[in-house]
Amino acid sequence: MSQNKPFTVLFSAGESSGDQHAANMFLELGKYQPDIQGIGMGGAKMAQAGIDIRYDSSNIAVIGLVEVIKHYGEIRRALKLMQKIISDERPDLLVCVDYKEFNFKLARYAKQCGIKVLFYVSPQVWAWRPGRVKKYGEVIDMMAVIFPFETAYYEAENVPVRYVGHPSVDKVHARHSKEEDLARFGLDQKQTVIGILPGSRANEIKRMLPVMLEAAEKIQAGMSEVRFLLPQADSISDALLEEFLRKSPIKIITVKNQPYDVIQCCDVVMTTSGTVTLEIALLTVPMVITYKLSPLTYLLGRWLVNTPFIGLPNIVAGKGIVQEFIQHEATSANLVAEVDRILTDKVYACAIRDNLARVKAQLGEGGGSRNMAELAWTMLSKNE
Repeated sequence: MSQNKPFTVLFSAGESSGDQHAANMFLELGKYQPDIQGIGMGGAKMAQAGIDIRYDSSNIAVIGLVEVIKHYGEIRRALKLMQKIISDERPDLLVCVDYKEFNFKLARYAKQCGIKVLFYVSPQVWAWRPGRVKKYGEVIDMMAVIFPFETAYYEAENVPVRYVGHPSVDKVHARHSKEEDLARFGLDQKQTVIGILPGSRANEIKRMLPVMLEAAEKIQAGMSEVRFLLPQADSISDALLEEFLRKSPIKIITVKNQPYDVIQCCDVVMTTSGTVTLEIALLTVPMVITYKLSPLTYLLGRWLVNTPFIGLPNIVAGKGIVQEFIQHEATSANLVAEVDRILTDKVYACAIRDNLARVKAQLGEGGGSRNMAELAWTMLSKNE
């Protein structure tokens, strides 16, 4: 390939966090080649970064076996479309961002077509099915991991791997001071502020928001000076949120596009499991993690998963530093009890903050998006 012709990178991101990671990486890639072409599957963040979105991933941003089965037709259609782009347009590099099962199939197809594959965000092989390391090694050219302890799993099987740092370390910064944000959101410094983070997928909102709203109602009944903030994920529509909020007797302040400013204002956060728990940890705000899956998905998970925790702060710490209430334990009563303990037991809350600060230190200095761009550029340059 002549260096005069810009490279084309095909991105495949199936969820909100992947959309952000891919967008940040592409912006960094532009520093190497300003006219580099980005195409693929993703969402609003990738589009804003200048990537030509061929398929909107919000249509298939689901988790759990039952949910995947329900959306199987649409997921299959997206996969066929992405495979067609690979065969028709022959991109110089495929960057698969998370969304493991889908991207494994796409990577295998790309490999068969002679396209280099960079996989960003490792499957959680330390939690379940460690045998997948070899399988991924067969369909990728490089695995970019975001936790330092993950490299050992790939090195043991001679799979090319690079620790690039966690992308959240760079992006998790509030735009304003806490005092400014409290004023901007119409809050008094004397008020207790509780965050409600019900997820970035529609099925998470449907399962978790009613439980969190019920907990909020019980909390307000026992506290006069309390306010509730909900940072709305880009992938969640106003209509879906309103469907639940209008039924609630309490006032919930919803805020768009400012998740970190919202979180830093909170004394405690009720959150679904996911990347957001690590973002809360980076802001050292005490939290309680909760999650519900469909009964079948949960039963399969209990059988397959080999880890005592699902919350990323606990996984990184290697111990339970924040409470997790999963499935049948994901009740409003449990959330209320933990929130109350964090708000009233200063020693307990301080211990949580200290442990979260240690997690933040373990994740290092950041530079994840920059490191990913450097890695991708090295792979692209070798194509020439």
